[in-house]
Amino acid sequence: MTTLHADGALRPTAGALRLIEGRTVRPKTADVADYARAVSEHCPYLAPSMARELTGWTVYEVAGDTESAEAEVFHAGVQAAEWVRPLTTRPHGALVCENIVLLGGDGADYRALMDWPHWALKNLYGPVGLMCGKFWAGEQGSNRYGRSIPVPPCSFLPVRVAVRPRDPRFLSRTPELAAAVASAVDDGRDVFRDLSQDWKVVRAWAKQLLA
Repeated sequence: MTTLHADGALRPTAGALRLIEGRTVRPKTADVADYARAVSEHCPYLAPSMARELTGWTVYEVAGDTESAEAEVFHAGVQAAEWVRPLTTRPHGALVCENIVLLGGDGADYRALMDWPHWALKNLYGPVGLMCGKFWAGEQGSNRYGRSIPVPPCSFLPVRVAVRPRDPRFLSRTPELAAAVASAVDDGRDVFRDLSQDWKVVRAWAKQLLA
């Protein structure tokens, strides 16, 4: 298993992302409480996760150029994923979810900023049973029943435990990844065993997966 920090704690990244608020279950710097309660009507796992304080939020400010911020969003996602992995075998481990919140960055295109980190994280951690999502401020959408999904008040990247019987259907456009999630087993592998953690290398690897 990849270990970025001996104690498993999330650390602030330097430069393009600035840590505003370390991991907490009740963030003060991001107004997510009402949004999370509204989303829990669409997700049966969120309410019990929050009730057991298994949903964490780490808040960053985008303070650098897009290329640098993209790299640090990815590494923040890796930290979140490695935080989640050892918790999956504990009681209620299936409810664990870590969220990377992005604030600031006037004029930043948060959807584009998260695109490549999100795709890389999905492919690195899907085979060990984690799912990575992305939501951006103002995003509008509906669920598979046509019901409107609450609009996110801020941009964030969640990393959670995969629900193997359900999640592959959300990956229908990437059947190989869907199959990897459906059969995922976390055997403690280092997901970077055959890949450098340098973002330029990871981005190139992620890009060729689309081919």
